[in-house]
Amino acid sequence: MYIYIYIYFNFDIGVPFHDVEYSTAKSNVKFSDVQGVDEAKEELKEVVEFLKNPEKFTRIGGKLPKGILLYGPPGTGKTYLAKAVAGESGVPFFQMSGSEFDELYVGVGAKRVRQLVALARKKAPCIIFIDELDAVGSKRNSKDQGYMKQTLNQLLVELDGFNSTEGVIFIAATNQLEALDKALIRPGRFDRHIPVPLPDINGREKIIETHIKNIHIGRDVNINTLARGTTGFSGADLANLINQAAIKASKEDKLVVHMEDLEWAKDKIIMGIERKTAYVDEENKKATAYHETGHAIVALHTPGALPLHKVTIIQRGNALGVTVQLPVMDKNAYTKKELLAMIDVCMGGRVAEELTYGPDEVTTGASNDLEKATSIAREMVMTYGMAEKIGLVSYKNVEWASLNSTTQLAIEAEIKNILENSHQRVVQLIKSHKNEYHNIANTLFLKETLTNEEIKEIASGVDIIKKEKEAEAKRKLKEKKNMRAESDDIDVDIDETINKVSNEDGIINKQYNYNAI
Repeated sequence: MYIYIYIYFNFDIGVPFHDVEYSTAKSNVKFSDVQGVDEAKEELKEVVEFLKNPEKFTRIGGKLPKGILLYGPPGTGKTYLAKAVAGESGVPFFQMSGSEFDELYVGVGAKRVRQLVALARKKAPCIIFIDELDAVGSKRNSKDQGYMKQTLNQLLVELDGFNSTEGVIFIAATNQLEALDKALIRPGRFDRHIPVPLPDINGREKIIETHIKNIHIGRDVNINTLARGTTGFSGADLANLINQAAIKASKEDKLVVHMEDLEWAKDKIIMGIERKTAYVDEENKKATAYHETGHAIVALHTPGALPLHKVTIIQRGNALGVTVQLPVMDKNAYTKKELLAMIDVCMGGRVAEELTYGPDEVTTGASNDLEKATSIAREMVMTYGMAEKIGLVSYKNVEWASLNSTTQLAIEAEIKNILENSHQRVVQLIKSHKNEYHNIANTLFLKETLTNEEIKEIASGVDIIKKEKEAEAKRKLKEKKNMRAESDDIDVDIDETINKVSNEDGIINKQYNYNAI
């Protein structure tokens, strides 16, 4: 028995017919909608001006770059920027992904490139935006399939075939600039490279303000605090954070999103979901409270330490607890004093366990703290030239095995010296704040989460649990008084109405007594 399979071929190129439809649309996105990438916006404003008034650039022989490449981490707004260019200039916008040019059959990808460019010429002035350019423009090698080389070659030819008067601008985006073929990013093709980095603290504030416009937020929401606590977040991450906070507030039947909802969403993204079902006995919970309090005390009283934000012993992911510090501003350089303060804060948890339970009862909870402290100390010695005996020497790009044994021993001795000195400082600091240390730990054990303001109140001698109970009692008493006052008003209104009706009906002597409570 024979089975015959018929395949319809497009004889123009000799492969199965499978074309992609290219649609164009006007973008409604403006530069004002894109926040946190001010430098990239300034670069792209030149492109908008060229599309609106090309004669301004060509009258003295100037040429605009053939292609503009936006590169940076995922979620930083590269696609949005390209749409903003189209929206500001009011020209058609073609959006394609690099993978859409990729096809198993030889010649299909190249044909799609020709089709897209031909259509764009008819619509000029316009913008062709290719997302994930590395899918079609990665470095070529001998192992590449023929169809991959043909598609890239056709794209290179089309880029070379443009001139500045045609009014068609190529804009592309990639997360991997280093993966692109050198022929694609040379001058004359994608020759203007615009970085789109993760936003700094000011950029994050603007992004949060943009996304929070459509959310009902409470008066307690502090955008600056949220921006300070989201270092390393992209614009997409911040949008996701706000959305998760709104969903949580809606599930709890709240009318607005409060700061606690945003903090919850931030902690969930950074550390994972709360492990509410995880069993922790009272003794381990108490030990965790003392461990985190050790970090908090050191952060609170060490000059140069980052400001304390909150402490919690609610389990998230693999963490039994966490002490959160927030920088006032994003920093790229730190002083020796600040680095030593970081090491001291890391050391606070282990020292707290030693002082509370004894050296033989310390736990493995400080493993990550010690790893981080050692890493900072090693950088101080080997990279920053901050070691007393090693001096102003950097071993950053030197292989450890290539160093002689004397140098290795000297480096290890300096690292150990930094950590031991830190340990001694932290021991003295916690001992000098003994009462404060125990009060914070006991309160943290009961409340599970303490803010910076609450920790400072405890440090000043305030019993915040008693204060909260008194405040709650006053609130309930006030509610009862308000209800009784409203009830008395209701009684008076009812009595007056009944007396009026009774008088009208001639029923003078009949009395009514209504109690609304």
